[in-house]
Amino acid sequence: MPRYLSLVRIDESSAPAEGPSEQLMQRMGELIEEVTKAGVMLDTAGLTPTAQGTRVRWEGGTLSVTDGPFTETKEVVGGYAIMQCKDKAEALEWAQRFVQVHEDFWTVTCEVREIAEG
Repeated sequence: MPRYLSLVRIDESSAPAEGPSEQLMQRMGELIEEVTKAGVMLDTAGLTPTAQGTRVRWEGGTLSVTDGPFTETKEVVGGYAIMQCKDKAEALEWAQRFVQVHEDFWTVTCEVREIAEG
């Protein structure tokens, strides 16, 4: 069965400074439990804010290292999930359910891509 990477992109400006609400974390936990019991979830995690990140870039033969936050970026990777699904349609169903557990003020995008094997 193919594996899919879901990159969870968030708009940090619309996310609450104190982080996800207790209710959101409860709904997320219930969904993760369901997808795990279904045998689909292989790994998942949230990421710390960009203020705590560092970018390493190679461009034109020059290496640069930049500490966050990355103000020029509106949408950032906030987490990921690796799922093993029968097809892309199933992976998209789980991604849709994931974004819908968030409150209306969040801006969340899941980019779903099949992991190349071999």
